[in-house]
Amino acid sequence: MIGMKLLVTGAGGLLGSAVAKIASDRHTVFSGFRRRAPKFGNPVLMDLLNLERVHRVVPTLKPDAIIHAAALTDVDKCEAEKRVATKVNYEATKTISAAAARTGAYLLYVSTDAVFDGERGMYRETDRPNPINHYGLTKLMGEETVGAARGKSCIARSSVIYGSKPAALKDNFAVWLIEKLTAGQSANIVTDQFVSPSLNSNVAEMTLELTERSLTGIYHTSGCSRVSRYDFAEALAATFGLDASLIRAVRMNDMKWTARRPRDSSLDVRKATSSLNHVPLLLGDSLVRLKTEYREAGRKIGRRQARGRATGC
Repeated sequence: MIGMKLLVTGAGGLLGSAVAKIASDRHTVFSGFRRRAPKFGNPVLMDLLNLERVHRVVPTLKPDAIIHAAALTDVDKCEAEKRVATKVNYEATKTISAAAARTGAYLLYVSTDAVFDGERGMYRETDRPNPINHYGLTKLMGEETVGAARGKSCIARSSVIYGSKPAALKDNFAVWLIEKLTAGQSANIVTDQFVSPSLNSNVAEMTLELTERSLTGIYHTSGCSRVSRYDFAEALAATFGLDASLIRAVRMNDMKWTARRPRDSSLDVRKATSSLNHVPLLLGDSLVRLKTEYREAGRKIGRRQARGRATGC
């Protein structure tokens, strides 16, 4: 569907901002935000802690579709502030999904690999979720309330989303590591946690395609490479011409995290690869694109050039 009225929550965040940017070229976009008005779309104040305000936004705007990308994603903060995490990730989602069902709006709910326990990895959409931290639990509760609303909806799970610049007043893994290595600082990265790193612009393309085609069900929309956090960091350093010797290998048990992390929450993306025109990218191809986006954002990078052609799985 082209030319629809689209509400994007969390439009100042890492994924939401990328969605709002590409959607603004062909849709009327309303960009939900909490602190700073987003660069793209028509800004709409939408604090997920204010459920009354959230309840009013959807019937007031009457969007054709909603991409609900806003969430409290700080895993340790969710563990320490469980009531806040539950209100933002579950109760606000329940309010939005109910409003979408009542108004007939299509709803895409952005979820996470953290709904899985990480005992085996390469999870498919049909695998049973079993979160081991409060963040994952609240996101799973969000998934369940979206289904219970019985509206036209889709759940899109990603993993370790990264991009070329900070968003929502915080860095992502790629920006954090590039800046540390550029400054000649060491970084402790775990070797025994496996994920499917996801470039925000690639995830945004898949998210918007799912919405424009009104596809329903569950899709895994992460990158299609399963790697350890350490291997991800080394590949990032190599692509940007940075000193990989500054990356120090540590184990998950060495980290002073508040919340438990899944050991292997990598996602199987074969369904998205076979169903979508915008497909999940391999890590190397994603990093080539990231380097281009980094340059376009006017950020300084290393000297060595990356080579490659963007391809799917």
